[in-house]
Amino acid sequence: MNPHPKVIPAQRILDLARQKGMLRPGDLEGVGAARVMLTRMTANGQLEKVGRGLYRLPGANASEHETLTTVAARVPQAVFCLLTALQFHGLTTQLPRQVWIAMPRGSHAPRLDYPPVKMVQFTGEAYTEGVEVFERDQVPLRVYGVAKTVADCFKHRNKIGLDVALEALRDARSQKKASADDLWRFAKICRVANVMRPYLEAIE
Repeated sequence: MNPHPKVIPAQRILDLARQKGMLRPGDLEGVGAARVMLTRMTANGQLEKVGRGLYRLPGANASEHETLTTVAARVPQAVFCLLTALQFHGLTTQLPRQVWIAMPRGSHAPRLDYPPVKMVQFTGEAYTEGVEVFERDQVPLRVYGVAKTVADCFKHRNKIGLDVALEALRDARSQKKASADDLWRFAKICRVANVMRPYLEAIE
């Protein structure tokens, strides 16, 4: 009989934290450990609490995408959009103060201690189309692609400003990150084809 039964779950949890980068309480079910272990291991310095229900190894290198991985780990259905997606794709000089996420219509805004989140509700194809998945720190990030993000910026120009949408469109084309065909396709999906048409024609 093992005289130290808690050693094994703790080691499994540490191994899992190394593997995943970020740990949520639900992850412990896969290694047969009780959720209370997270509290104990945080108290004795084996783990570090990053936000509500989110843990990692202490001293783990914080990447430039840490705020995004924090949101993605807590809100798996979120898709990073608008200013956050522009920043991710290197298409804006703006530094958003909040993390912009798209959620299906009827969703409740996620309650996170950190980082501050700005939720926009999308419906139908406007939510499901154009999602790309990138892995950062072992966490999958769902981000709208460049063409979809540009169309979203025109759709939500009252929230972020027409100048931001125009800058994104110009940069996407000049950096060859989105084709005219893709931009037209998402302009139709987002129902902003008439709004975008003169700007698209002007830069072709």
